[in-house]
Amino acid sequence: MLLLGLTSAAVLLYTPVLPLRTIEVEGLDELTRQEVLGAAAIESDVPILRLDTGGIEARIAEIPRVAEVTVRRSWPDTAVISVTERTPEAVVRWDDGLWLVDRTGRPYAPVAAQPAEVPVLDVADPGPGDEPTLAGLRVLETLPPEVAREVLAVAVPTATDIRLRLSLGREARWGDTRDSERKAATLAALLTQDGEVYDVRAPELPTVS
Repeated sequence: MLLLGLTSAAVLLYTPVLPLRTIEVEGLDELTRQEVLGAAAIESDVPILRLDTGGIEARIAEIPRVAEVTVRRSWPDTAVISVTERTPEAVVRWDDGLWLVDRTGRPYAPVAAQPAEVPVLDVADPGPGDEPTLAGLRVLETLPPEVAREVLAVAVPTATDIRLRLSLGREARWGDTRDSERKAATLAALLTQDGEVYDVRAPELPTVS
């Protein structure tokens, strides 16, 4: 019986029994199926039990736009690739051009122009290890939708001097990331008033001028 079991396992693993016939790709937005399959580099007619799901995931994860990826077998003959693409949080100037960055601060895709509804993040050295980059992104994450719509750019010369450039030539002085939720709520209330400069660095004592 043991020999029979080992023989059956070998047949399944090393012969075209249950070969992979179909590959499904889920979750694509900007990426194409061809880009994902090219990175996956799956051999044709590989036995589904020999499908190296971890290796496929690692290769697809090298695509800059990919935030997460999982690969699973769907019996009897299908591989399902599920992709989560990075969401643009801001645009930075990097490598002599404009790049999208996600919430981690990673520049992942070049763009010819600033996309609508994606603010510019003005930092000297954008990247996932850069403190001003992460500080600016943390502020953007706290903004309620009605405020986020007004933000054209976030200037972060240092992590303690964050400023939001708003529509109609207005500016919000934010300071550092402390009390950001309170500052966001305060700014939302202040923007109902006419003004040019909205200072929420001390959210308990905000000013409009």
